[in-house]
Amino acid sequence: MERDAVFSIGEYYHIYNRGTEKRDIFLKPDDYLRFAFLLYSCNGTSPTSVRDFKEQYNGLPLAKVKRGDPIVDIGCWCLMPNHFHILMHEKQDGGITKFMLKLLTSYSMYFNKFYERSGRLFQGPFQSKYIDRDEYLNYLFAYIHLNPVKLVDSSWKEKGIKDMGLAKQHLSKYAFSSYLDFLGNNREYSLILNKEAFPDYFSSEQGFESFIEDWLTYQDYKG
Repeated sequence: MERDAVFSIGEYYHIYNRGTEKRDIFLKPDDYLRFAFLLYSCNGTSPTSVRDFKEQYNGLPLAKVKRGDPIVDIGCWCLMPNHFHILMHEKQDGGITKFMLKLLTSYSMYFNKFYERSGRLFQGPFQSKYIDRDEYLNYLFAYIHLNPVKLVDSSWKEKGIKDMGLAKQHLSKYAFSSYLDFLGNNREYSLILNKEAFPDYFSSEQGFESFIEDWLTYQDYKG
């Protein structure tokens, strides 16, 4: 799961990957929650082991996880049945590479053991896109958070939203992204984020909600 890309301290990146042969990598709610837990617990300087993750995951609140100092900053994230998206800021030299190696190795070991399978889970090394413009960085907060709409309206990007109420209701109940954290919901997964490392695009929860709705209704959306 290692790769040759060079990440620069202080820069922003869109990190993503999907299951090998486009297979689902999350089969039940606990799988999503395990990956979300790892988004927090793998982001640290402390060494980790499979035993550590097993002990920590069994009811231990995120705030009590001993992970050391964060090695990356996460701005937003979203988990879909067969892929994921994470918006990251390179906090220290080699941080993104180290974090992704810990994250994908730990989740693959969990998944293969639980489902009694072997072999590669992800479609090769994780992918990344360098974010070179402020407009692109801003746009990614919409693109990443709007991924779950495809689960209730698969062609909304090409044909427009069929049912705005249904789309917004689905987003408001989708627990496997940082969408709820931007709406001000008080949940422990908000600890995954470090919003201070990213531009303050949204002056309030209402501002974020309006931003998302604008993109939902934008006819030339390209995702």
